[in-house]
Amino acid sequence: MTLSPCPKNFNFGWDVVADLGRAAQVATIFVPEEGSPRRITFAQVHDRSSRVARLYRSLGLEAGDRVVMVLPRIPAFYEVIVGGIKAGVVSMPGTNLLTARDLKYRVQQTGARAAVVTAGHAEAIDAILDDCPTLEHRVLVGGTREGWTNYEEAVDASSYLTREEAPSTVATDPMLLYFTSGTTSHPKAVVRDHAYAWAHRLTGQHWMDLREGDVHWTLTDTGWAKAAWGLLFPQWSLGATTVLYESARFEPERCLQLIGELGVSTFCAPPTVYRMFAQMDLSTYDLSSLRRSLAAGEPLNPEVIAVWKKATGAAPADGYGQTETVNLVGNTPGLPVRPGSMGKPIPGLDVDIVDEEGAVCPPDEVGQIAVRVPDLLPSEAPLETWPPGLFRGYEQDGRTLTDSFRNGWYYTGDTAWKDKDGYIWFVGRSDDVITSGAYRISPFEVESVLQEHPAVAESAVVAKPDPIRGHIVVAVVVAARDATPSASLGRELQDFCREQTAPYKYPREVHFMDELPKTISGKIRRVELRETLAEVDPR
Repeated sequence: MTLSPCPKNFNFGWDVVADLGRAAQVATIFVPEEGSPRRITFAQVHDRSSRVARLYRSLGLEAGDRVVMVLPRIPAFYEVIVGGIKAGVVSMPGTNLLTARDLKYRVQQTGARAAVVTAGHAEAIDAILDDCPTLEHRVLVGGTREGWTNYEEAVDASSYLTREEAPSTVATDPMLLYFTSGTTSHPKAVVRDHAYAWAHRLTGQHWMDLREGDVHWTLTDTGWAKAAWGLLFPQWSLGATTVLYESARFEPERCLQLIGELGVSTFCAPPTVYRMFAQMDLSTYDLSSLRRSLAAGEPLNPEVIAVWKKATGAAPADGYGQTETVNLVGNTPGLPVRPGSMGKPIPGLDVDIVDEEGAVCPPDEVGQIAVRVPDLLPSEAPLETWPPGLFRGYEQDGRTLTDSFRNGWYYTGDTAWKDKDGYIWFVGRSDDVITSGAYRISPFEVESVLQEHPAVAESAVVAKPDPIRGHIVVAVVVAARDATPSASLGRELQDFCREQTAPYKYPREVHFMDELPKTISGKIRRVELRETLAEVDPR
């Protein structure tokens, strides 16, 4: 199935949500922190989001204005983000882990005119006002506060904004703005246009295999681009229902219970969650409703895949994409899963492994994952020639950065190799590959071996400077529940790695931590680990 061209004036709020709003179909199943699940229809989302659009107009917000948005997994998330799309306002979703410093950076970088947050971030917004003169409007969801507009009262009092009254938008106008997780530098703004929502049909059709009537659950914070992937665009574009689980604390037992209670048919989680599940007795849970399971964020370890497949009958289908893209690579339905591989390029996108000169790498050679682009400046390429769902450059300090576009490709910054059959195997970020002596070592490859040991719950492998080898391999391990970190356990893990893989790959040092440092999007901050371990004397 190929993706048809995006309509010139496509607007997800009006062309998808409003259209579905004419029926009684369930848009999302909201599972509150306390109380019973509540089913919310597209008609309700359409009505409330149209009132939010009217509220924005009454505040004087115009098409293209940026709005900071920090909301937990509650229905207002849908109302605000869809209302912004209808009004042409650019929502800037932020994770609930953002601090006042993070918020100030985002407002100053974008000139945001408004903030829509819950009580947990109201104080942080107030604290940055003196440094953020563009921030004129503050809207509080779920409470009252001096100087703030009460969201519920304002939306209830607002009339319904029609499409005829709303500003017209075109598919290349900005719709959302995300900030990259900043693993190696300050976060950069990634602007997503209205065509991005249309392009996520590729994600839903090919990787997620969504069907009308599916109940889909993606475990994600609303502030990550993963929420656009798993809570919104692919699902609603294809007529599926989402699960919106309010709980701020992940409880694996409750998660597994809800799969059965809600009849979840398609499920997506990061590898960390599947690793937790792999340590549990899955036979005690009803997982029979699951038709398709998905994993994303980092490659999934083969042994964890085997545990989940035994419990559900199907292996999690790994997939790859970025904040800057839609799904690029995936294990699509009917494609035999090769444990550890991300699968093959998604139909409709020209994705390959290339070198720094833009030449396609032969099988088994490591290069960068790249998307072919027209030989034009990104800003000048017509919509019909631009890869579906690909951004056109980062915003930072008032400039548009297009360094990632060169040699006719968009370079993702992630390295991988493909086998002779076209399967793609993730290696790591381009600055994460370890060179030790004459060898190039994939951190993920060593992590996969460590993950097979029963004493390991999670691990990260990084390089540490060494006067002889240039760098050595160092493992940082989070011990499993019933394991006790010790020097002897560290030696045991080293021996285990030597037995399971080539000797040059084994970690020369093993350190234990209670938890790994991660970005707000859940990715391991290897740069932080490298800096910390460089100062550690293993003796």
